[in-house]
Amino acid sequence: MPQAPVSGEDAGAVALTPPRRAGFPPAARVRAKAEFARVFEHGRRTADPTLALHWLADAAPARLGLAVSRKVDPHAVGRNRIKRALREQFRLLRDRLAGGAYVVVARAAAARTDNQALRASLEQLLLRAGALPPSACAGTMPRADSPTSPDVAARRVRPETPAQ
Repeated sequence: MPQAPVSGEDAGAVALTPPRRAGFPPAARVRAKAEFARVFEHGRRTADPTLALHWLADAAPARLGLAVSRKVDPHAVGRNRIKRALREQFRLLRDRLAGGAYVVVARAAAARTDNQALRASLEQLLLRAGALPPSACAGTMPRADSPTSPDVAARRVRPETPAQ
């Protein structure tokens, strides 16, 4: 929605408000120390060299807790980058995830990993834990030796015609 100019000098320029992105509401977060402790104590755990995922399934919608210590990256900007990338990937996958509390613990290798690799790592951990169903699409083309392959079906349907 355009905003009205503040002064006569601004009459030629109209500022546009940026479109709102889907946020990460407080209901989608693990915040309380007691909830973190419950997930660590009773949850399932799976890990890779960059991240460890702790998941405690329950009836509530998927919630995310992040633990990125100063041992991972001594600089706040680095820790915040890791958290931003993980939060964004979780937000994108949240509607497909099983209900429960998810706590992601970053390891030292996460500081040297780019955002795309962090997102892929989180998605792989969620798949491995069974919290994220595998994608239904295994590819766009059938295998060449499959009976439903167009090449195999075409050979069965039309006979070879002699060359003229």
